[in-house]
Amino acid sequence: MRGGVVKKLALSCSACALALAASPAQADTLQEALTQAYTNNPTIEGARANLRATDENVQIERSAGLPSAEATAAATEFVRQSDANRAFSPERALTVGVDLGVPLYSGGAVKNSVRAAKDRIEAGRADLRGTESAIFTRVVAAYMDVLRGQALVALSANQVDVLGVNVQATSDRFEIGDLTRTDVAQSQARLAIAQGDLRSAQANLIAAREDYIALVGEAPTDLQAPPPLPGLPASAETAVDVALENNPDLIAARERAAAFGYDIEVAGASRLPRISVFAGYDYQNFLGTSPARVFDPDDPSVPLVPADQTTAAAQAGVSLRVPIFQGGRPAALQRQATARATAALEQVIAAERDVIAQVRSAYSSLQASLAIIESSQSAVDAAALSLEGVRAENSIGNRTILDVLNAEQELLQSRVQLVTARRNAYVAGFSLLAAMGRAEARDLGLGDEGVLYDPLTNYERVSGRIWDWDRDPAPEATSTSTATVPAQTADIPEIADEPVSN
Repeated sequence: MRGGVVKKLALSCSACALALAASPAQADTLQEALTQAYTNNPTIEGARANLRATDENVQIERSAGLPSAEATAAATEFVRQSDANRAFSPERALTVGVDLGVPLYSGGAVKNSVRAAKDRIEAGRADLRGTESAIFTRVVAAYMDVLRGQALVALSANQVDVLGVNVQATSDRFEIGDLTRTDVAQSQARLAIAQGDLRSAQANLIAAREDYIALVGEAPTDLQAPPPLPGLPASAETAVDVALENNPDLIAARERAAAFGYDIEVAGASRLPRISVFAGYDYQNFLGTSPARVFDPDDPSVPLVPADQTTAAAQAGVSLRVPIFQGGRPAALQRQATARATAALEQVIAAERDVIAQVRSAYSSLQASLAIIESSQSAVDAAALSLEGVRAENSIGNRTILDVLNAEQELLQSRVQLVTARRNAYVAGFSLLAAMGRAEARDLGLGDEGVLYDPLTNYERVSGRIWDWDRDPAPEATSTSTATVPAQTADIPEIADEPVSN
């Protein structure tokens, strides 16, 4: 069954190459479009920057358990002294102190905060995978929309040409009395409708190309037919099983739920004792303003002794803080964290439901599109044969001009449906792989291009960096602007399909 699905989609893509566009020597491929989006899409680059910001949370939480040192300095001018001590008081003082604190036990708050931060980093990495996968899905859809748009413009233009010939032939036959004015009016009406359809198809092609530019950053030139999709599941059940293990959105929800579980312990830690050791050194200099001292104020003959102008003191010890009553704050914080953890667990279930629905819907769309491809191909073959017969019968008077016009319209509609079904089948197949977590950079072979972004690189770069004055370069956007990309037109490459009519 699985091989059959892959074979059908591979055949549909091969036929798509024949129906949509020629394959020039220098052409854009889907691989190139995905690679360009991977390295130049601002949404992906922004998600990477957000993940780098999340990486810092581990060090931020860990810093609460590391030693801290602080220096203080103060210059004091004693503007007014007490009358009783004025003769013995200095006029000014310079005070300098250094304090060192080392936390030993914080009730597990630091440990659990670090664990929660690590789980949120894992969730952020899964979010990045999900963002990349979502952009890849949009790129594939835009790529296929351009191909479909080119095919529809070609079909519409060909229809206009055919109907133009019909109008001319009908007018000629009217001139010789073989047809009526009604026959001419019917042909002209169909031509006008076809011309309107052509304008609509051209506008849709331009919109598809502009959407492609917004995602990829460059204008599409000559797009090649996409390659067959590998790894399509044999059944919806198989696809769901794979998605429940690998879908990045579901993984992110699970990691966040685990992080909220640690937050409960962090909130409860505020009820527990805190132990730390401390050391300090203080130095004071009166800057020569401390008055001389006398040993016996009652004996004037005792000479004055110069006072010490500096003092120093050092201290060290162990600090124990035991909370006794905090007005219920710790309990409220823990209840709040518990409620948030419960909400996160519910979000896991919601994400799981969404993933299951996405997978089953994409699988159903794929199967429906493959069936439509088969029926549309049969319809095209039958409509082409019908048109040939109706034209032959019209030449001998057994069919009217309206019959010919209807047959031409049925053939066009069958071809449009076939092209659209091929596009829908490919997009549905890729969406299915994305929901299964199998439409990411490595799965798409972008690693072969040497452009893979490794989120561990930044995490390892910032891990353990404790220098307070460390910083990164100024922020700068890496994605390129598309303001200089020319506005798109509805021009299409040479079509390699057989003509609609002879």
